[in-house]
Amino acid sequence: MKLYYFFLSFIGLTLFAHAQISDKEKNALVDFYQSTDGDHWRNSWDMSLDPSEWNGVTIENNTVTEVKLSFNSINGELPSSIANLKNLKVLDLSFNSLHSNIPVSITKLMHLESLKLFSNKFSGKLPRNLGNLKSLTHLELYNNDLEGTIPESIGKLKKLENINISSNQLTGKMPNSLFDISSLKKIALFDNNLFGKIPNSVGQLSNLEELVLSNNSFYGGLPKSLLKLDKLNILLLGQNNFTGNFANLPDYMPNIRDLDIDEENARGILVILDEELSDN
Repeated sequence: MKLYYFFLSFIGLTLFAHAQISDKEKNALVDFYQSTDGDHWRNSWDMSLDPSEWNGVTIENNTVTEVKLSFNSINGELPSSIANLKNLKVLDLSFNSLHSNIPVSITKLMHLESLKLFSNKFSGKLPRNLGNLKSLTHLELYNNDLEGTIPESIGKLKKLENINISSNQLTGKMPNSLFDISSLKKIALFDNNLFGKIPNSVGQLSNLEELVLSNNSFYGGLPKSLLKLDKLNILLLGQNNFTGNFANLPDYMPNIRDLDIDEENARGILVILDEELSDN
């Protein structure tokens, strides 16, 4: 009798350990696998096994919370059904060959904290409703072929700490709403086709540690409010069209340890940074 109850308990524990995710979530994973030629991934999934055994998939409380498949030779399109992983917190598909647009449906992942799609071949525009990802802290989309402007809705990402959308083909100005995100620590927009002036509102980013805007078409002087950023230690502004002499900028910002400015901005003596002028 004791052996019987032990056997039942063992079966129960086994079933609990391999508790099933919903059919909707499993189908979303299968759809992703099939849309990206999963049989030829570097580390493929054995579809006969439970999803909890699939490489890069983390399941907690019977729901998928992480999909981490970087450097996995993934080639194809990210299907819109990825949004059915409604409790996903981390999506890391970096260093693969995913192409076409980033599906708009991805903005339905309300629990997503980290979105890493860098070093792929994504094209098209950034989803207009990117700001719906209210839990997002890390947005890393660099080294793709994205175009268009940075959506104004990005200012709704009040938990965002790191944004890196460098090395794309983005155009237009930095959205004003970007400078309302007080949690930001790193902004990297280098190697795009962005233009405009750094607004005076940059001084609101009291937690900012890195500002990387190199190789764009930004212009004008630097706002005095930049001096308020006492946590800023990386400031890369080279290969733009900024005006003014910034030779002594490190004297005014002693925490700067990595500064890149164009040669013409490195001459003369800095007395004060330029006031922000109208950008019309």
